[in-house]
Amino acid sequence: MSYEITRFRRLGDYLRSRRERLQPEAVGIKETNSQRRTPGLRREEVAVLAGLSSTYYAWLEQGREVTASREVMESLSQALRLSPDEKKHLFELWNPGLPDTLASIDTASPELNPQWRDIIRQLTYPAFITNERSEVLAWNDKASEVLSDFGSLPDSERIMLRLLFLDLELRRRMLNWEEFALYSVGVYRTYYDMNLHDPWYKEMVDQLVEDSADFAEMWKQHNIQGKKVNRVVIESLGTSQPVVYDINSMANLADHPGVHICIYTPVSA
Repeated sequence: MSYEITRFRRLGDYLRSRRERLQPEAVGIKETNSQRRTPGLRREEVAVLAGLSSTYYAWLEQGREVTASREVMESLSQALRLSPDEKKHLFELWNPGLPDTLASIDTASPELNPQWRDIIRQLTYPAFITNERSEVLAWNDKASEVLSDFGSLPDSERIMLRLLFLDLELRRRMLNWEEFALYSVGVYRTYYDMNLHDPWYKEMVDQLVEDSADFAEMWKQHNIQGKKVNRVVIESLGTSQPVVYDINSMANLADHPGVHICIYTPVSA
């Protein structure tokens, strides 16, 4: 399947997911006694709100290769009540110049600078180096102690998103697991949609959908989340004492803009 076809289909899937989650009353549409057969708004209602023809909007949702202007995307973002992160994602899916940018970013298991490993080894807080695939490329002892025993895992399983859903011990100790998992899936979705040329993303998601019903349900929601400082509460091993961490990300390491250091910083009481 060509890049262009995939891009249009993902744009269509995204529009449909945003339409289906938007309730009529949220946009001032009063319900009648007639029963709705689809969740959220109808296509025709979105078209009216965005000032488009129903046929044209239907073509966009169906992933047809139709040309849409920036003004159309602006109108749709307003009609669908998109958040700033969701609007940014919509424009990234629409932007025809994006593949050239993505092609220059190699996030797949780069050769790490030894100095990066030395940096995280010297940290007293849990820290690891990862990429947009959420592969854990390097870690310190504290990360293995607090999160997961990364050294005992094969490379194919040393993926934070998979561990979040399939490492039952980590999941048990993460006291705000559902909130953190929803955030993580939303962030990962942005990388998934932006890396259409890399089949690794689809293969990983398909496997995780098969392995985890919880992931499959969250993935189906098609939520989008921009990366930000996030908070997680984890019980310490052996003590059942919860520790609150802020997760800070130091992005754009030299020569590898898709690689970053994650540092779990304890929050003072």
